[in-house]
Amino acid sequence: MTAFSKVSISPELIVSFLKKTISFKEICQKILYQKIIEQKAQEKNITVTPEEIQAEADRFRLNQRLEKASDTFAWLEEQMISADDWEAGIKEDILAKKLAEHLFTEEAEKYFIQNKLDFEQVLLYQIIVPYERLAQELLYQIEEEEISFYEAAHFYDIDETRRQKCGYEGKLYRWSLIPDISAVVFGAELGEVVGPVKTDAGYHLLKVERFIAAEFTLENRQEIINKLFQKWLEGELNYLLYHSSS
Repeated sequence: MTAFSKVSISPELIVSFLKKTISFKEICQKILYQKIIEQKAQEKNITVTPEEIQAEADRFRLNQRLEKASDTFAWLEEQMISADDWEAGIKEDILAKKLAEHLFTEEAEKYFIQNKLDFEQVLLYQIIVPYERLAQELLYQIEEEEISFYEAAHFYDIDETRRQKCGYEGKLYRWSLIPDISAVVFGAELGEVVGPVKTDAGYHLLKVERFIAAEFTLENRQEIINKLFQKWLEGELNYLLYHSSS
């Protein structure tokens, strides 16, 4: 038994806490999403088998290194849930994934083709500093080869993680960049340092290492399905709330 389970916390106290921390609406939204998913899955005759639940539970245990049954029971106790609670949660997750696949698998490739530019990627480095004058000075020093882009990022970037990575941001989709940054980045030459570009985060200097053409992969197929499914859920929830209030 965990220390938490020894302390009595009433449902009313939990609701009060969620309201005070501005989390109540989010939780209610998730509950209603689940009701919508269950209703639509029932209409479409989509079910989850015990074998599917077991396979997902086994994957989770493997990832969490819960090798023995006793390890799993200890983890469940630590989380203050029963095995039935855990399996119910797994079932809900699988049901949502199966419904999303059912509704939007055929739409995913069409969406990709219609929005192909958004799925172009760039291997990007950037420096963000708080002042325009500093950004201009760094750009001058980089162009005059008084300092490398990577050294400038390591010493001057406002973000510690990016400093440690010498400005490395990794592979980013066009759609994940704000418009002002996207326009500059995808108009740049390979290896060119561009900027500074002002955003709410500060002043950006950017360097493109590689452009990656858009390709319909399993990864972005799943991203599209998830995106369309979330948009569908939001629409269904708005419809439900509108008709329940009228």
